[in-house]
Amino acid sequence: MTFNRYAPHLRATLALGLPLVGSHLARMAIHVADTIMVGWYGVTELAALVIAVSFFNILFFLGMGFGIGVMGLIATAIARGDEVEVRRSARMALWLSLAFAVAVVPAMWHSEPILLAIGQEPAVARLAQDYLRIAGFGLIAMLCQLTLNSYLAAMERPQVVLWITLAGLPLVIFLNWVLIFGNLGAPALGVRGAAIAAIAVQFSQLLAIAAYAAWLPSARKYRLFQRFWRPDWPGMRAVFMLGLPIGLTMVAEGGLFVGSNVMMGWIGTRELAAHGIALQLASITFMLHLGMSNAATVRIGQARGRGDGRWMRDAGVTVTAVSAVIAALAMAAFELFPRQLVGLYLDAAHPETPAIIGIAAGLLFYAGLFQLTDAMQVIGLGLLRGVQDTRVPMVIAAVSYWLVGIPVAYGLAFVAGIGPAGLWLGLVAGLTCAAALLMHRFWRGLARGDWTGEAPAV
Repeated sequence: MTFNRYAPHLRATLALGLPLVGSHLARMAIHVADTIMVGWYGVTELAALVIAVSFFNILFFLGMGFGIGVMGLIATAIARGDEVEVRRSARMALWLSLAFAVAVVPAMWHSEPILLAIGQEPAVARLAQDYLRIAGFGLIAMLCQLTLNSYLAAMERPQVVLWITLAGLPLVIFLNWVLIFGNLGAPALGVRGAAIAAIAVQFSQLLAIAAYAAWLPSARKYRLFQRFWRPDWPGMRAVFMLGLPIGLTMVAEGGLFVGSNVMMGWIGTRELAAHGIALQLASITFMLHLGMSNAATVRIGQARGRGDGRWMRDAGVTVTAVSAVIAALAMAAFELFPRQLVGLYLDAAHPETPAIIGIAAGLLFYAGLFQLTDAMQVIGLGLLRGVQDTRVPMVIAAVSYWLVGIPVAYGLAFVAGIGPAGLWLGLVAGLTCAAALLMHRFWRGLARGDWTGEAPAV
């Protein structure tokens, strides 16, 4: 009887979540390809890429709140049959995403002084700025693409996004091979070549997804791009008020990891390169949970639109259980095969490779420790975004990551003298705190009827 109750939710969650997971993994695979190929080019270049991507991601996290937040709004509007709300929310999210991306490009153009001010080595900071002066323009494509992804996911049409994202992987590998290493007569551009490859793929994917969103027969009634230039100020305000806390939440979480990158840079270039590899491996598994979190937002948003508390509860239990299973499998992989996983990123003939593998393999032990809590914190955020609860989660994230995670990381790494392992124990502490508080908030609110207006459960 219990299985029959949850089976429809499991099928629906996997049908929606797996393409979203695939899209995130494909997008992550593009970043992995960059990291591996730049790592083959040089250790200093790899360290520069780690810092540059961290800088880029902080701005991306702040701007992505509009694209993520609109997913729950659209799912709820579709459940209510409100076509106007679907159009105005998606369109104004695109406006806000585009405006934000254009506004922050100058920060990436002049990033070297900022990186030097936070203690990065001059050679690393210079190369990171070279990367960001090109790759920074890709933020426009990434944020608009994210909004369109949410628009399609809310309509339970994520499959084409997956295929478009997957198509970018061989393209970026080919362009990296040509531009990073100087093949086929091209100059060897190093990190600048990786940046050129990245923006070429990002804008190609944006055009493809926009074309699909305009063509999709079931979406034509929303007329997303018709008179696109017309503002909808109330709609923009609604998306802004929902999306800004999400962006700040993402910055708080991303800031925990970027802060660990910066502090690892204080320890040394080899340690930073090893840290970047271990963190990217952990990020790959995070993409699995992020896809399920997106599915949770859509499923919970649909339940909210119908005012169905039991449906919401069952959908929430299902997506949480799926993510917990994924976390257990990831934990096993990190603990059983650390050196093999790290070795994929480095040239075996490079003299520094054995030392970097030793450091990174040790850090994967701690990555295994936070798999479950990392899963639960992002699922908790997805559940809460489905009920359009974003402000309190923003506070929870700030407290967990900046008042718990960063101080613990710094204290263990530098005050207690533990070094790189101490930084990763700080990550474990911050993520565990966030997971407990976010999950408690959603399930307590559901039991009290806060999210559906129903009477409290007894």
